[in-house]
Amino acid sequence: MADIAAVPLTPTSPPHGTLARAERFVWLTARVLEQRLFAHHFRDGAAGPVETALEAYRNADGGYGHALEPALRGPASLPAHTARALHVLDSVARCDARRAEDMCRYLTSVSTTEGALTAIRPEAALPAVRPAGSGDAAVRLPGALSATAPVVGLLHRNEVWHPWLFRATDFCWQAVESLDAARPGDVVAAVLFLDHAPDRARAEAAAERLGHLVRRERLVVLDPDAPGARPAASTAPGSVPGQTPGDRRFPHDYARTPDSLARAWFTDAETERSLDVLAAGQQADGGWPARRLPGAPEPAPAALLEARPIATIEALRTLAAYGRSLA
Repeated sequence: MADIAAVPLTPTSPPHGTLARAERFVWLTARVLEQRLFAHHFRDGAAGPVETALEAYRNADGGYGHALEPALRGPASLPAHTARALHVLDSVARCDARRAEDMCRYLTSVSTTEGALTAIRPEAALPAVRPAGSGDAAVRLPGALSATAPVVGLLHRNEVWHPWLFRATDFCWQAVESLDAARPGDVVAAVLFLDHAPDRARAEAAAERLGHLVRRERLVVLDPDAPGARPAASTAPGSVPGQTPGDRRFPHDYARTPDSLARAWFTDAETERSLDVLAAGQQADGGWPARRLPGAPEPAPAALLEARPIATIEALRTLAAYGRSLA
């Protein structure tokens, strides 16, 4: 363990407060990228160092690799890595036209004929086992809403326009409006698309229908005190220490900010209980557990260690967005 004297805790922070404990965790465990992100979001750090750290993960094809998404090891560009890069750039307001153009060029090269991105194929990231011609349409998996919608939503949020984006947007509309037996991960992705889709009236109508689906199919935990509603992530049978169950979702997982369309799906009381669960999820070491990436293999210890600071920063951002104290 690193000497804690080297951890730059802010003197004015309560030493045992939520933010101070998380800061200690991030500085002792996180990659440079997440350290810079934490500093930007919570300590008035500049966006430039975040960009510099992110650049190390970019490949010549315009995509991102090198385990930027920790669950997917290997150097090769994958849509999930590029989605993560886009999320980082958006969070620091640095998704400029040039960078978006490079991303869209890569996304065009790996999308299906309808403009969709495919589900996770972890073996494609490893050069030793990557199939020859893996960029060819013949070996691609079908397009997936969970892979496509978050990317399309964030590109629209940043007012990017690109030929690929038109096709991808049409795919997302068709997929979202045809959901009738969704998995929680599909709904989360759909919300990320609907929150930023240009046609706001259509988005609001689709979100209302989706909200009814979530409640009808019980895709959300509304009573955290019900038996089995929230087992401890580190002690649940079959769980990985530091990892939370992949399909258990609370209102805050869908409505990550108060202005999300998904916020209307839940009452104020349901939302407050959900935020209580999120706040209570901070573990003894100051970090939050990471959620297993759908379709990814069981994470190696190194991947889990890299994923937890990401989860920690996102938990803090959600709590802050809802006005929860981090002291």
